[in-house]
Amino acid sequence: MSKTFKMQEILPLIKHGHSHFGENKVQEAIEKWSDIKTEYPNIKLHLIGGLQTNKVKFAIKIFDYIHSVDSEKLANKISEEQLKQKKKIKIFIQVNLGEEKQKYGISKLDLENFYKYCKNLDLDILGLMCIPPVNKDSKIFFQELKLLNQKLNLKELSMGMSSDYISASECHSTYLRIGSKIFGERFT
Repeated sequence: MSKTFKMQEILPLIKHGHSHFGENKVQEAIEKWSDIKTEYPNIKLHLIGGLQTNKVKFAIKIFDYIHSVDSEKLANKISEEQLKQKKKIKIFIQVNLGEEKQKYGISKLDLENFYKYCKNLDLDILGLMCIPPVNKDSKIFFQELKLLNQKLNLKELSMGMSSDYISASECHSTYLRIGSKIFGERFT
């Protein structure tokens, strides 16, 4: 996760060959990455944060992956915008396993129907994503997401951050969101 870090801090990794970076704000990503993605076309940009429907057209333009799809309204807007821009985005469905009201994510009870809905829109669903509740054992939630992912026959899992990436890796996460272990602590 390169969010909040300046390009001068990120550029050494790019020059070293790292190609996947995560951001959580669309406007910040546009300002920070537009020129760099032109200069380094192999860079893949991941939107990790929540996405408002009014920002979808901008997100499709700059991002290659969206890890936070969690509503029919958002899925519809992404589908429409992909057709307009002739660009296919790789998508993760965000699941709110902890049923926390302050977090984004589809309920696990609605997941199967939502997945089918997204597939009917011809969205490229790679897998599932979760952010476990704070102060609870992340591994329990990672194991649950892994099982849900298998049930849907999906191959990729987006879970694990700097504080719990080892547990996520043990549960077969394929996309780890590591920022502070690479860049240091964030100062916002």
